[in-house]
Amino acid sequence: MVLFKKSLFWWIIAFIFTLSIAYYQRVTGPTYPVSGKIIINERLIEYKLLTSSESHIPAEIVISGNVKGISGKSEYRRFKTNDQWQTADFKSDGEKLTAGLPPQPPAGKLEYIVILNDGMKEYLITEEPVVIRFKGAVPLYILIPHVIFMFTAMLFSTRTGIEALRKGPSLKWMTLATLILLGLGGMLLGPVVQKFAFGEFWTGWPFGQDLTDNKTLIAFAAWFVAYLRVRKDVANRGWVIAASIILLSIFLIPHSMFGSELDHTTGEVKTGR
Repeated sequence: MVLFKKSLFWWIIAFIFTLSIAYYQRVTGPTYPVSGKIIINERLIEYKLLTSSESHIPAEIVISGNVKGISGKSEYRRFKTNDQWQTADFKSDGEKLTAGLPPQPPAGKLEYIVILNDGMKEYLITEEPVVIRFKGAVPLYILIPHVIFMFTAMLFSTRTGIEALRKGPSLKWMTLATLILLGLGGMLLGPVVQKFAFGEFWTGWPFGQDLTDNKTLIAFAAWFVAYLRVRKDVANRGWVIAASIILLSIFLIPHSMFGSELDHTTGEVKTGR
């Protein structure tokens, strides 16, 4: 069909595919809030339990719905310690209950549970404690370009992989564009984001075991090799296909897994946790 020969068609396919991957990244991983619903006395109560927050402000835990006559508390302690559990009581404004967990240093973690009470019975919201990690604030002028470059790199990676499969004429410049976008978003701005968030520019190999840094390094290396190969001979398109698959596989790994974590016993930030 003529449609399958048109470049615009494949750009649209690549864009839709990239959006799907971006959505997957957003809703998976340890930083996505734990949310759900619970029925108390035939009333629907909704909750949103944060798993990530900034270090300079309390982490706000919100319980919404028909909360009239409902009280609650959050019990928390530093993660991987034997600290005594502390209590933060929920406050009601008539429409929702809110409680604040105390901010921690960058990469510091708390574990917490939420208990609601209707005056007759207590309800434990989650079976296991929720873990929340704190991070330094990343300026939007750094974060937004980082996200845009990484999203666009995934878009170009997908489209370039399609171009390689189609044996299309634009393989060389698309490969170079993918490499540049990944370099800007991942290798340049990525470490800056990491510095603001956790105090270190690079915590991947060879200095640490941060999975996000290592994923970025592997993807960039794959696309660098692919570009060298197709620049020499466009018939080496198999390298581009491999690089595209590698980047896709990396994006399918939930974001922020095995990242930085403050060891409360030593005060050191460790990676790969």
